[in-house]
Amino acid sequence: MQGFKDVPRVVWLLAAGIFVNAVVSFTFVFVFLYLTGPRGLGAAQAGLIVGIGGVGLVAGNFTGGWYGDRFGHRRVLLTASALGGAALVVLSTVPTALLVLVLPLAQYASGVIRAANSALVAVTVPEGARRQAFAVTRCLSNAGFTVGAPLGALVATGLSYDWLFVADGLGTLFFALWTARVVPARAGTASSAAPDGGPGRGGLWRELRARPPVLVLLGAIVVIDVVYRQHYTTFPVFLADHGLDTRAYGLLIAINGGVIMLLEIPAALALRRRSPLHIIGTGLVLVGGGYAMLLLGVGAATAAAMMVLLTLGEILYKTTATAYVADESPEHAIGRFQSLYAGVSVSGVVLAGPLGGALYTAAPGLLWPLCAVLGTVAGGTVLAMGARGVRRRGRPAHETGSPRAAVAG
Repeated sequence: MQGFKDVPRVVWLLAAGIFVNAVVSFTFVFVFLYLTGPRGLGAAQAGLIVGIGGVGLVAGNFTGGWYGDRFGHRRVLLTASALGGAALVVLSTVPTALLVLVLPLAQYASGVIRAANSALVAVTVPEGARRQAFAVTRCLSNAGFTVGAPLGALVATGLSYDWLFVADGLGTLFFALWTARVVPARAGTASSAAPDGGPGRGGLWRELRARPPVLVLLGAIVVIDVVYRQHYTTFPVFLADHGLDTRAYGLLIAINGGVIMLLEIPAALALRRRSPLHIIGTGLVLVGGGYAMLLLGVGAATAAAMMVLLTLGEILYKTTATAYVADESPEHAIGRFQSLYAGVSVSGVVLAGPLGGALYTAAPGLLWPLCAVLGTVAGGTVLAMGARGVRRRGRPAHETGSPRAAVAG
């Protein structure tokens, strides 16, 4: 654990709170079943509400860091957790007509929490330890989800779906109280804005144009997130069409969570000195390679191999990309850079279902080859940018936000 000595104690405490909150974060897993079950909505109505909620989640990710740069990341995290938790607690009691307002509000707050949490870690952890810090928070978040999903099923069947939202809301409120206790008030304070750094005056765009690898990475992440999230949308339908039921899909999701818990932190430790863009690019290629496994045939073995490759790719690119964007950020815009990455990294929540579903309906045999090609192209583009960065060793550190990035690309 020598490589984690630079991860501050406050990050470990924050990660512990994230774990507890993730255990009871049932909402997004069971919301469709809740709407079509106890609420009695049709699939189309439920899909519309869930879709609007997804837009709220993406919007929250895109804006949370902007708020943090202005008002302080700790303050934004506390406010969003309090508001989101309250919305979830009352969600099961509001009339069905109001769900279209309350659920997107709760999802928006969730997105703000995610972006603010990433920004808070980024401003708290010194350069050189951010990959490890994000690995800690992501690993514990996934561990909580792995425990929470089957627990949520027991609550829904043994008690009621209403208790899922109450537990989720109370967990989010707990996270607000925990954060207020373990994160010092001085942490995550708003950075001084650049003289022309407001989003309306082109400051952020100028900072991005000065960092071409970040722009390339953001575009690649949009592509890969649409590909990656097919395993939450079209993939279970594909399995069912080939005789593998929901239990098989549940076991595959358990493989995902188990591999992350086993390898996320060791991988971050072992690769912490490696070129970030090379690691990210390799991860994207592995995600595409996972879907390519499905071209070998449909069965338990190929599905398991697909999930293992997908998860290995996820481990490589998600933590490293989050840390890379933080290292590349100018000091006055860390939150905004984190929000940009957070937003594009969940773009598949809105895009993956409609795009993948339409293609699977029209030409089911094309979906997995296209996913494999898109993952390979996205990864190859990032790898090429990484190789280009290696040749530009002389770039000044202020253009990269990280002395190591100028060397390793």
